[in-house]
Amino acid sequence: MAIIAFSRQVAALGDEISALLAKELDYKFVSRKMIEDRIVKLGFPAEKLKKYDEIKPSFLASLAKDRDEYLDYLQTAILEAASENNCILIGRGSFAVLEDVPNCVAIRLVSSEPARVTRLMEEFNWDEKKARQRIDTSDTNRLGFHKSFFNLMSEDPAHYHLTINSAMIDMNTAVAIISELVKRVVTPAKETEGKAVIENLLSAQRLVNQLLFEYKLPVNFLRVVIKGDKLTLHGVSDSAAVAEQAVSAASSIHPDKKVTSCISIVQDFKSYP
Repeated sequence: MAIIAFSRQVAALGDEISALLAKELDYKFVSRKMIEDRIVKLGFPAEKLKKYDEIKPSFLASLAKDRDEYLDYLQTAILEAASENNCILIGRGSFAVLEDVPNCVAIRLVSSEPARVTRLMEEFNWDEKKARQRIDTSDTNRLGFHKSFFNLMSEDPAHYHLTINSAMIDMNTAVAIISELVKRVVTPAKETEGKAVIENLLSAQRLVNQLLFEYKLPVNFLRVVIKGDKLTLHGVSDSAAVAEQAVSAASSIHPDKKVTSCISIVQDFKSYP
C-alpha cells in the first residue's frame, strides 16, 4: 500500500503517466477535478478557487483570509485522499503536504522546452509563440504557488524520490521505473507507520477546521501538532482570551489529549479580510 504524489511541469505528460501508472498498479487516480470538488464541498467558495488553485496568488490575495482557508481545505482534501492508501495524487502541492509520510513516494516529471512546446502546439493547434507563453505562465504560477503556500521551490530535486525527463524516457518505461521504485521503497513497516502518520495529520487538520470554521475563533495561521497524548496549538491572535477558548474547545473535542497553547498574542494584530 502506497501513496504516489506527482509534481510536474506543464506538457511533461504528468496526467498521462500518472493515469497509466494508476491503471498498471490498480491504484485510485485522484484527479484535479476530484480535489477541486472536495475543496468546494468542504466549504470553500467555488468562485474563489481561481485565485489560488495552483497559481501564484496576487499580493492582496496572498494576504487575505481566503488564502489560509483555501490551504486548510486543500490539505484536508489531500490527506483524506491519502488516507485511503493505494492512490495517486497529481499537483496541488500533494508532495509537500505528504512529505513526512513514510509510504508516500514523490515523483517529479519534467521535459525539455522544445518537447513541451511541440506537445502544446499539437494538442491545441497553437503557434510556437502561444505555446511558449503558456509554458512561461504555467512555470511562474506553479513556482509561485508552492512558494506561497509551502515555502519551498518545487523545482528542488531534494523533495522527490525520483525525477523523470519525459522527453528522454517514454511513458511505458517511466511507468515501469516508478512501479519498481514503489515496490522497493515502500516496505510493510513504512505502510504501517505511514497510515498512523496520515491519521494523525488528518485529525490535526480537522481540528484546525473545526476551531476556525465551526467555532469561528479568530486565530491566524492556526496549526495543530499531535504527538501521542499531547496536542499543541500554534498560531497568532490579538487576545489571550481567544487562545484560552481555543484550548477549551480543543480539549472538549479531544478529551484524551493534554492540550497546550503556543498561540502568540500580538496586540493590535490585524489580517486582511
